[in-house]
Amino acid sequence: MNTDHAAPADLAALRTAFDVGACEPPLGWDAVHVFEAEHGVVLPEPYRTFVAEICDGSCSGPPDHGLVPLADLPDDWGDGRPQRVLASPFPLTEMWSWEEDPRPQEEVDLLLNPVFDHGSIVLGTDGCGMYWHLIVSGPHRGHVWQISGEGAGPFGAEFGFTTGDPGFAGWVKHWAAGKPWFDAA
Repeated sequence: MNTDHAAPADLAALRTAFDVGACEPPLGWDAVHVFEAEHGVVLPEPYRTFVAEICDGSCSGPPDHGLVPLADLPDDWGDGRPQRVLASPFPLTEMWSWEEDPRPQEEVDLLLNPVFDHGSIVLGTDGCGMYWHLIVSGPHRGHVWQISGEGAGPFGAEFGFTTGDPGFAGWVKHWAAGKPWFDAA
């Protein structure tokens, strides 16, 4: 997975996956550069080129409730949440089920806000508090993670649970092929 250069095949697959009529217009490179400067990050490829040149959000998905525009959050994100800090590294490198974590709840609660609000942009929701995040800073930069009220896990065959390729392009291709998110045996 190359997060610094967009592969032409990945960009072609992204163009094919999205119905132009259901897409928001692309932002353009100037707007992407402004967003990156404001947040202290460089978006990972091919998502960066996708929002600049192809589409900035889509009502047709992925995920089930649509791909939200770059600077937006899903409607069900909730009010009164902490400030999102994209430049702070995303804190996880492996799946974590906090519902099953044996540590005291007070200790777990202190670790949760950074999981939801640091180092990622929210791609959208499948509803019921299940959000898809693209990691923009930290060791998992470029990977897509599902984060819910119960836990968090990375998307990609290398992590189990799915046969999909990692990263934004792999996540979109998996969706465009009509496969369930968790299709590994």
